[in-house]
Amino acid sequence: MTKGDDAILFSRGADVRMTSCPINPSWVIEGAPVARNFILSQSLDGSATGLLWDCTKGVFNWHYDIDETVYVLEGGARITDDDGVEHNIGPGDHVLFRAGSHAVWRVDDYIRKVAFCRNPVPAPLLLIARIFRKLVKITGFGGKASPTPAMFGG
Repeated sequence: MTKGDDAILFSRGADVRMTSCPINPSWVIEGAPVARNFILSQSLDGSATGLLWDCTKGVFNWHYDIDETVYVLEGGARITDDDGVEHNIGPGDHVLFRAGSHAVWRVDDYIRKVAFCRNPVPAPLLLIARIFRKLVKITGFGGKASPTPAMFGG
């Protein structure tokens, strides 16, 4: 754990300054959607980011190269998956997009979301981590091995 002034970082709503985050022009299907974001946090190892994101009216592809969990705060969208199934999302809804997935977003007016982005662990490293956790559990060395943080009952 990091000790010092950067161990816990606080911010106020007034500190949120949304900045332009243009959608790849080749992904835009219809309209001229304007997207913005604000980085809420980044892990020290760079593998995870939390951000606010909003977007105006438009239709566009989105290709996910990371795992992204979305929680809608305001507005909504219709999301079409690769099977052609359309899903309506609005405030309080959440969606997990796995790395490698694709979706078509149709924003009829506006959407604002919190997004939690994480680079997935490569399969060989994941296997090593699972073996290590199993060995810790079997031997009892190193205390309790749980992927769930202690504050959530892990």
